[in-house]
Amino acid sequence: MLTIADTPDALTPEWLTAALTASGTLSGARVVAADVRPLGTGQMCDSVRIHLRYDAPYAGPASLVAKLPAADEGSRATAIAFRSYEKEVRFYQELADRLPVRTPRLHYADLDVATASFVLLLEDLAPAEPGDQLQGCGTDVAAAAVAELVNLHAPLWGDPALRQLDWLHGDPEGRGALLREVLPMLWAGFQERYAASLEPHVKQAGDLYFGAMAFGRLGSRHQDDRPVTVTHVDYRLDNLLIDPDGVVTVVDWQTCGTGNGPSDVAYFLGAGLAPEVRREAEVRLVRGYHDGLVAAGVTGYDWADCWLDYRRGTWSGLSMAVLASMSVKRTDRGDAMFLAMAERHARHALDLDAADLLT
Repeated sequence: MLTIADTPDALTPEWLTAALTASGTLSGARVVAADVRPLGTGQMCDSVRIHLRYDAPYAGPASLVAKLPAADEGSRATAIAFRSYEKEVRFYQELADRLPVRTPRLHYADLDVATASFVLLLEDLAPAEPGDQLQGCGTDVAAAAVAELVNLHAPLWGDPALRQLDWLHGDPEGRGALLREVLPMLWAGFQERYAASLEPHVKQAGDLYFGAMAFGRLGSRHQDDRPVTVTHVDYRLDNLLIDPDGVVTVVDWQTCGTGNGPSDVAYFLGAGLAPEVRREAEVRLVRGYHDGLVAAGVTGYDWADCWLDYRRGTWSGLSMAVLASMSVKRTDRGDAMFLAMAERHARHALDLDAADLLT
């Protein structure tokens, strides 16, 4: 049994040799040098890129990406509370091979649920780079991202077996009750923290949504009979790798769960596109998503249902902006990103009259 190499210093040539041999990536060769460097600005966990040298030419991948627990204790505590590390490791181990959604190849994974110690060794997809949540994207990238959501949602659409995956399905009723208790308080803190930068329409939308939540008026009308599927939940540009040809690969599965597919679509389009671009393109993009579901074999789910669920999903982004900003280590980029998310998601919900769907 290998120890879990959950810090950059633990990713030694000896440990990497053992891990890659155990997973079948290496056969008879050894890693003789590993150059480990920080990668990205993730807040829930830490990532590094490892450049590898072997004792035989081309014995294995020239580089890998490793995901490790966050060094920040607050972020790590949040990850434990929401089972974030468990979800990501289990997704790669149990679901990635069953779904055509494009993800990095898994080379090795290990996890201790009790301590939230984990390591993931993943395919390095450079020169693909993460999208930029602050900059947004054009409609070509958005269409590619929505197409990957069809690949994620359609294969297990309405599959009752998903409820047997406790790490994925969990306790949605209990989780919902907890969030209904906590989110209105976090919204108050969010307003206080960002008072100098908060746009009036964000306060308007937030007061509508979190107010309905605080006073018990947030209903689940029409939700009980909706089919569930595998959802990403945090499907945004920073969690997509985009290569020079525009091919999109989905990463960061720490929030995955079971839920309503169009909510992922609304979450992505609401923050990934500038409001004026979204208004012009969203019906076409959501139509493309629904057409993709039908072409992939989803039945009994018409366009009217899809559009209604999409409108309802506009609130998920505002909820995530508030929850995440108040739960992870604070950074300058994080502040800018969460404010941008709140501004765009709030405008999205108001544009589509989603307040009508709160009760």
